[in-house]
Amino acid sequence: MIAAQLTARLPMGMMSLAVLLHVQHTTGSYGEAGLVLAAASVGQAIAGPVTSRWMGRWGMRPVLTLTTIVCAVAITALAFVPPVLPVYVVLGALAGLATPPVQSAARTIYPKLVNSTQLTPLFSLDASLQEIIWIVAPVVVTFVSTQISTVAGLLMIVLILLGGGAWFILSPEVGRVRIPRSRRAFGRVLLRPAVLLATVVGFLLIGACASVEAGVVATFGHDGAEAGIVLAVFSLGSLAGGLLSGRIPISRWAMARRLAIFTAGLALTLVSLNVWWLGGSLVVAGIGIAPALAVLFAMTSASVKFSDTAEAFGWIGTGQLIGAAAGSAIAGFLIDGAGPVGAFLTATAFAVVGLVVSVVFVRGFPDLRFRDASPIPDTEPVHLP
Repeated sequence: MIAAQLTARLPMGMMSLAVLLHVQHTTGSYGEAGLVLAAASVGQAIAGPVTSRWMGRWGMRPVLTLTTIVCAVAITALAFVPPVLPVYVVLGALAGLATPPVQSAARTIYPKLVNSTQLTPLFSLDASLQEIIWIVAPVVVTFVSTQISTVAGLLMIVLILLGGGAWFILSPEVGRVRIPRSRRAFGRVLLRPAVLLATVVGFLLIGACASVEAGVVATFGHDGAEAGIVLAVFSLGSLAGGLLSGRIPISRWAMARRLAIFTAGLALTLVSLNVWWLGGSLVVAGIGIAPALAVLFAMTSASVKFSDTAEAFGWIGTGQLIGAAAGSAIAGFLIDGAGPVGAFLTATAFAVVGLVVSVVFVRGFPDLRFRDASPIPDTEPVHLP
């Protein structure tokens, strides 16, 4: 299941770069490429909770199949249509809106795959292994798009999307697990403190990570290997942190402790932008990322009814997407004004706010040391004769 969902999600780690490279290549404008990318990001942000909730109404396989096909068609069309900006924007938005809710589906299925004691380590493993997407995907799509063609880069995404999507959709677990239809109004799951906190903290955490990426690229440029190596080290730190923390019980203070490590590492980047210092600082920061994400996933699962888990994870994904866009945008403005250090100031500020939120609202985080992270069972009245 983990391998299938990682493969199905791999195109999402490629799409932004591939679209940016293709639109810039065909139109000659980074500004137009940014507009298309923004349309795709807005589409993804809107679709997250909506398509996740649909899985409770129509089933996981129908929703995943439909969105996978529509997304593949939109990306294929983007590869071949004439370079007309309004058409590109519409296709980018459609690809974003049709992004398959694989992440929400997988994390909804996990509680049905393992016993209660294994669920938190499974969330930690999942958060760690998703770093593979952010290490492998950008390198592969950049190589194909620049060495072969941008059309080839987009078509590669389509092939992986269809192949990985089919692997995940046809997994027996996807067919066996049925999400009950939620009786709550759309969006009401956000009223649960744990879900709202997970969405806000996810926004801040991923906003900080996006700022770091912008800062590393601004520091070392696109031509040398330093940027790629430093970002890979950042992801490897997260991978290691997630694997090492999998068995540590999650208390109310778990998020604050993990964000403290993340924040300390980012604060160290402000000392020097030397490649060795920056790499070492980001290893420290990375150690806190996957463990913090594991807390987000576990606290969300443990705080909602099973019928609401997919929508809850959809909202968290939307928060993270908006955080990535905000972090990149703010870092970009500060890079123009103050140089690369502006991006690391942005990242540190995002992390500090996240740490403050996790301390001030610590009572909103569930204590999972003496209970498992399984969702609350759905119950309904039984009518007796």
